[in-house]
Amino acid sequence: MAQPGAQTGLQSFPALLARNAQQMADKPAYREKEFGIWQCWSWRETAEEVEALALGFLNLGVNEGDFIAIIGRNRPPLYWAMVAAQMVGAVPVPLYQDAGAEEMAYVLGHCGARFIIAGDQEQVDKVIEVQDQLHQFEHLIYLDPRGMRKYDHTTLHDYAHIQDQGRAAKDELTPELDRRRARLDYDTICVMLYTSGTTGRPKGVVLSNRNVIESARFSSEFDHLTSGEDILSYLPMAWVGDFVFSVGQAYWNGFCVNCPESEDTMMSDLREIGPTYFFAPPRVFEGQLTNVMIRMEDATPFKKRLFDWGMAHARKVGTAVLDGRPVSFMDRVKYAIGNLTVYGPLKNTLGFTRIRVGYTAGEAIGPEIFEFYRSLGINLKQLYGQTEATVFITAQPDGEVRSDTVGVPCPKVELKIEENGEVYYRSPGVFVEYYKNPESTAGTKDAEGWVATGDAGFIEPETGHLRIIDRAKDVGKMADGSLFAPKYVENKLKFYPNILEAVVFGNGREECVAFINIDLAAVGNWAERNNIGYSSYQELAGHPQVLATIQDHVEETNRSVAEDTMLSGCQVHRFVVLHKELDADDGELTRTRKVRRRIIEEKFADIIAALYDGSKSVSTRTEVTYEDGRKGAISATLEIRDAAVVPVATQKVAAE
Repeated sequence: MAQPGAQTGLQSFPALLARNAQQMADKPAYREKEFGIWQCWSWRETAEEVEALALGFLNLGVNEGDFIAIIGRNRPPLYWAMVAAQMVGAVPVPLYQDAGAEEMAYVLGHCGARFIIAGDQEQVDKVIEVQDQLHQFEHLIYLDPRGMRKYDHTTLHDYAHIQDQGRAAKDELTPELDRRRARLDYDTICVMLYTSGTTGRPKGVVLSNRNVIESARFSSEFDHLTSGEDILSYLPMAWVGDFVFSVGQAYWNGFCVNCPESEDTMMSDLREIGPTYFFAPPRVFEGQLTNVMIRMEDATPFKKRLFDWGMAHARKVGTAVLDGRPVSFMDRVKYAIGNLTVYGPLKNTLGFTRIRVGYTAGEAIGPEIFEFYRSLGINLKQLYGQTEATVFITAQPDGEVRSDTVGVPCPKVELKIEENGEVYYRSPGVFVEYYKNPESTAGTKDAEGWVATGDAGFIEPETGHLRIIDRAKDVGKMADGSLFAPKYVENKLKFYPNILEAVVFGNGREECVAFINIDLAAVGNWAERNNIGYSSYQELAGHPQVLATIQDHVEETNRSVAEDTMLSGCQVHRFVVLHKELDADDGELTRTRKVRRRIIEEKFADIIAALYDGSKSVSTRTEVTYEDGRKGAISATLEIRDAAVVPVATQKVAAE
């Protein structure tokens, strides 16, 4: 049988679903772990489930052009809802499940969703809380019936009941469903995804079938994806990466989408599935590495020595072995022994034994973290993209993987660098528009289809690889005219398992300063091993030994930054370990955990002022949001520490 990717002319996801149901009828399309058992649906069963829901939508009164919001964790029925919405000519709008009710109210009101599908009681409660603000809202469909029995069901419907009604009215509604399916083409809206909103309100990015299918097709060919892949879908369904991997590429290739039982079981479910194709933002790889290092601290002396020996050799030759470059016979023998005793068991523990292609994107990953995974023999690569590009702008071809670039232009993608250093691209994935925002659309995409990324970078003339320096709006100049690129320093700081987040300031200033968030899991484990008691994050973050350890990390980072003559002025002179974790609920991070730098600058202006005026400590009071949505405040007196820096002038002389 020919691979699905060899076929063309399929211009909608309902068409791809019909193709898969016919050609790969009994092949697994979806798996979900529920009550500890993996449930499985074939492509034929998936097509039946989607069609029943689409008929139910017609019975409920869904019109072409309506927006259907989808809120919840990754579950097959919610993915089916996206394709069922497309099947009836509606537009699916997935929302971040961890967003608060007011955040959801903005998106639901902005797109004018008439219909909302919620995963469980928690999501239903959020919608009910703000439904008075939603003037176009009519019907709410819930997937999990637990806890829903005593609710007013006038406009509240069970997902399974909607499907049953669709099946009951199949003969009556099928002609209309067929007419709507027939009208779908490449220019039909496929999905609307809201940006993370780092600088303001989220914008609704409209993507067509052409955008998603062409991006899925070309990226699949680039990495030789087939119907035999297994992926684990655990990232937010509202994020473009999940949509393209779990819907776009899954339907184009016909591979299986596996959904974990819950966020808490994700790592064990990952080990059970053993995906062949895996995507994760840097924070996932950073978290796994932190857990590995914590476990090795608790290991026996023999295991610790074996691990250290194996990783030292892996750092020496692992990436060369992975890329097929020349390696001596003895080094290959040592690496094989390491694979038997260290790398193989470690990959199995991480769930990465079967990975053929792995990607990280969304934020820059620390080079040391990147090389750690590649040295184990994991084909981890970097991808550069954004929602407006339907993910793919650049990617790293096999054999050309480096930690300091994001690869070459993806198939059918054109790049150019403007005089100010900003990266522009043009491709089949370029978005249609920002919904109800023609000004922002015109400001981002020009008449010729070139899109401004907002990132500063350059293309290496000898390799054609793109190197990203930082967000264009964040790149600036120090007072002495040297380059200021905070993300470069922040990523180096976050390499240390003890540091979860870092925010560097210094634009227009004589010196750089930094906020640090400790990683509670890593530092808490250290405290437990050393019999150090603490009652809160705040107390642990202010412990003298913790501050001393973070200072060592900052000073080691400064020595590394000083080696780059272009960015040596970005060394951190003073820092403070914050009394709270930066949190999306408090507006300090986006839902994809990107730093909202301007908001942090405003919210913690008193701490920044103290970092620059020579103070040894600062007393501050900060508003926080609790898990139940209540607001509160925490007060703290934070110690400000000076960090040793490498004199830049000395470094320049050495470089000359």
